[in-house]
Amino acid sequence: MTLSHTIASAPGKVLLTGGYLVLEQQFQGLVVGTSARFYTIITPSDEPGIQVRSPQFDGGNWHYTLTVQPDFQLTPSSSGTSRNPFVEASLRFTLALVREKVGRSAFGVLSTDCIITILGDNDFYSQQAQLEKLGLDSSYGSLAGLPPFADTMTSLKDVHKTGLGSSAALTTSLVAALCAHFKAVDLDNQKDRTLVHNLAQFVHCFAQGKVGSGFDVSAAVWGSHRYRRFNPQVLASIMDQQVDGTLLLKHLSADSFGWDNEVAPFKLPPGFDLILADIDAGSHTPTLVGKVLAWRKANPTTANALWVELGSYNSKVEQVLRDLTTAEQKEPVLYKAVIEKCSRHKASEWASLPETNEVISKMVQLVHNFGHVRRLLREMSQLSEVPIEPIEQTQLLEACLEVEGTVIAGVPGAGGYDAIFCIVLSDKAKQQVRQVWQGWSALSVGPLLSKADSKGVTLVELADVPGLANSL
Repeated sequence: MTLSHTIASAPGKVLLTGGYLVLEQQFQGLVVGTSARFYTIITPSDEPGIQVRSPQFDGGNWHYTLTVQPDFQLTPSSSGTSRNPFVEASLRFTLALVREKVGRSAFGVLSTDCIITILGDNDFYSQQAQLEKLGLDSSYGSLAGLPPFADTMTSLKDVHKTGLGSSAALTTSLVAALCAHFKAVDLDNQKDRTLVHNLAQFVHCFAQGKVGSGFDVSAAVWGSHRYRRFNPQVLASIMDQQVDGTLLLKHLSADSFGWDNEVAPFKLPPGFDLILADIDAGSHTPTLVGKVLAWRKANPTTANALWVELGSYNSKVEQVLRDLTTAEQKEPVLYKAVIEKCSRHKASEWASLPETNEVISKMVQLVHNFGHVRRLLREMSQLSEVPIEPIEQTQLLEACLEVEGTVIAGVPGAGGYDAIFCIVLSDKAKQQVRQVWQGWSALSVGPLLSKADSKGVTLVELADVPGLANSL
């Protein structure tokens, strides 16, 4: 069995609808993958052990020793660097599972000595320090001019993240790279990809110390889709540092009956562009979620009624987006004309346009339904006293909706102060929304470069990713 240079790449995520509700199997979330991606590059090495590099961070180096006889054991070196739970769990559990998948005797003759380089696109982290160092403003053009995989000029512990799901994308790219490098999976095979998904979910939950909703890992594996979570009990029996590789493979394989998550592929309709902004205020998502869940537990009748209504509008938003994609396939000329017409008007004016056809009707429905999603999130904000869509964000979102050609604007996922998204119909609308952001004084709003990208985890070639080779 020969080993070669291996690179796996996984996307970030934006949860358009389903914040909070996605934690429960009763509800669904609509998640869109991003063009911002993580990359894991595995290179065989003559040096003993597994060296992991994260060159975008101060102190981003870790070293591990793997022994398989008499017991399977991964030991971090005590070089004084802080531990990285996501890297460590990915290595420990993936290699244990790979050993069972390829066979212990075959694994025993492999060399696991390697250098692993992990890189995230610039959008995963605030680039404010880099821009200030170069004397640049935080405009889209300035960001686009930064070198790929820029130095964050800080440690992993202190970096300001933008909320695109860096830990899930990192974990998924590392798990997939290890599985592919040791020939344990073929990512084009549905069952193997499902195994990578299940393993990445387990690793991510173990590293976090809790079983989350899993939509971020699901997006990293499958790309854009409607998501219904797995029953958290599926991981209960293996959530143990000493878990045996045989048990891992049994519980995480595609044939394991315990996995009941649902994935329905999704793409934004033609002509719809997602744009994102990072807000340099930052919310601690687990804190927001914990407070909302505590409110729900204390007020079950009120909360359940609100969640059911919100879930209904979330589903309506998704269905209208799918209907618009179908409409474009059926009547592309009419669809294009309506999109161009809507791009020249504010969304609030579309219902008053003289044209009456199915496409314009769907556009109006989309605006109406997403308006109710935001209304219910604000209501939940007030009732739970949690800033899901705080007033400062509401004012910014309303300003974005004053731009002609902006379809919807909202806070992704759990909300808070750290990000917003807009969906727009033209390049002109993109530029004008970004001008709103740049001129906004109440909050520090910076554009991200990311677009929607429905592609999930994949293997790539070094030469196909600008700047990747320079980071090795």
